[in-house]
Amino acid sequence: MNKLSIVIPAYNEAKTIQEVLQKVLDVELPEGFQKEILLINDSSTDQTEGVVQGFIDSHKEAEIKYFKHEVNQGKGAAIHTGIVEATGNYIIIQDADLEYDPSEYTILLDPIINGRADVVFGSRFIGGKPHRILFFWHTIGNKLLTFASNLFSNLNLTDMETCYKLFRADIIKSIQLKEKRFGFEPEVTQKIARIKGIRIYEVGISYYGRTYEEGKKINWKDGFRALYCILKYGLFKM
Repeated sequence: MNKLSIVIPAYNEAKTIQEVLQKVLDVELPEGFQKEILLINDSSTDQTEGVVQGFIDSHKEAEIKYFKHEVNQGKGAAIHTGIVEATGNYIIIQDADLEYDPSEYTILLDPIINGRADVVFGSRFIGGKPHRILFFWHTIGNKLLTFASNLFSNLNLTDMETCYKLFRADIIKSIQLKEKRFGFEPEVTQKIARIKGIRIYEVGISYYGRTYEEGKKINWKDGFRALYCILKYGLFKM
């Protein structure tokens, strides 16, 4: 039996976390797969913890593991905790908002099940899936960061900054990750690209983006940090 570990970093997501957990719980994985959910609360200051604990108490049959950082460390640090604690054969990252649809795990698992892939990226920019229309400059920024990342990784990704990244557990656990905030995406991309014989696939996914009024957190400063990380782990490690 294969196991998919679903790592959910959360910071002040009380409004959406219950619905996200329910959607993840409701997902029917392909035959031969079971799942575990790892929720990492990165020292939220709202009611995230209470909502999560209430959900766990009312779903005792589910395999949900809860971890809390006593000090806010960042999304990357929460993902690191999840990767260390995961016991599955495969690990996927799931944001605690409603921007990505857990029902699409099967789309990402398909290249894995067929024995073609070790890592699968879910791209918001390919395929015919729904994509909410929001910020022009965010899209330009994403495309520029992906281009810069590809320049040093020699990959031809269309969406390096995507949340949906599915890894073979032994591969992601073998990588020493350092970035504790939004630098996780470019760091992990540069580092997996250097693994000899790695098979990386990309599939089209939906994207239900949020506005800042709805709780979106990433900003232009994170974009500059991502560019710095591309240079740090790409150019200067070549």
